[in-house]
Amino acid sequence: MMRAVILAAGRGSRMGALTEAKPKCLTELAGRPLLAMQCAALAAAGVSEVGIVTGYRAELLALPGLSRFHNPRWETTNMVASLACAAAWLEAGPCLVSYADIFYAAETVRRLAVATAPIAVAYDPDWRRLWEGRFEDPLSDAETFRLQGDRIVDIGRRPRSIDDIEGQYMGLLRFTPAAWQAAQRHRATLDAPACDRLDMTSLLRALIHADTEIRAVPTVPGWGEIDSASDLAFYEAQLAAGRLSLPA
Repeated sequence: MMRAVILAAGRGSRMGALTEAKPKCLTELAGRPLLAMQCAALAAAGVSEVGIVTGYRAELLALPGLSRFHNPRWETTNMVASLACAAAWLEAGPCLVSYADIFYAAETVRRLAVATAPIAVAYDPDWRRLWEGRFEDPLSDAETFRLQGDRIVDIGRRPRSIDDIEGQYMGLLRFTPAAWQAAQRHRATLDAPACDRLDMTSLLRALIHADTEIRAVPTVPGWGEIDSASDLAFYEAQLAAGRLSLPA
């Protein structure tokens, strides 16, 4: 049995008016909500149960087939605090974790599901093409991602040059219970404000420094992140021009 948790607590303020009345995961691309695309990819990959961590406009995410967790402090906490709301699943067995503002193919999920490392992270080796389409300066948004073989040795810092980037983290990963225990040990070393602020790549970087094995799994084409209204316009234009095919 494989479970997956979708982190959908935040408002997505960079989306502007698009998230004034609904959570970011209900943003539509080509007429389909991102959440529907995520659930379809997870189901096609054999995920047996999907949970969602809610926060902003939680009432709109009371959807059939989804187990719900809630982060009542979603306005003042970051991604890892939201993930901790689903700790029961992370402690019980291997669990996939998906950001709510991305879309991806079932094959990428399958690759993560069969990975054997304590933490497996999906990434885009061909990141530069996508970032150059989304940003005038790709380095303005890209983060460090360094590998030794397929083991991640650095992630999530501001890059000094393009050489610091061997791919880009995409917000889709998998934890084993042992890895989540290591995450909890790290969180326990932080004071309350720092624990609340902890983001996912900072957690991964801390676990790397603590010698937790984190392996990189390359994504297949047809993924994207919608973090702003301009991102949505970019992907709509890519679809119209035939340069992007969405997962079924």
